[in-house]
Amino acid sequence: MATQKSQAKKGSNGLPGRTARAFQRTTRQSPYKMRLVIDQIRGKDVNEALALLTFSKKGAAKQIEKTLRSAVANLEYAAREANRALDVDTLYVQHAVINEGPKLKRFMPAAMGRATPIQKRTSHVDIVVAERKAR
Repeated sequence: MATQKSQAKKGSNGLPGRTARAFQRTTRQSPYKMRLVIDQIRGKDVNEALALLTFSKKGAAKQIEKTLRSAVANLEYAAREANRALDVDTLYVQHAVINEGPKLKRFMPAAMGRATPIQKRTSHVDIVVAERKAR
């Protein structure tokens, strides 16, 4: 079962450029397959990224969408705690990365009484959303 961990913080300079982060640990999907999806949303606006993930055929898109929504919710919560207004339309995916999680090691029977190892791979999803600076 995948677990989620979240945190929100102000920008490094303390100005309105706030960021929020969300993690999802030990997702039962190989990192290679998840990276194919996360590469498509890196740097995009949050609304555009969510639309892309919603209509993606890839199974990894569902887990990434869940984590992205969590990051947006974390930033909304941080803004509400600081009594500041937050426009969700100004948010973008600042940092999105898939790391390799622990492997589940199994064995499968093979010919002539042998056994071949199987590695069931897991992934860690890490997404950071931030506000775009006003131009």
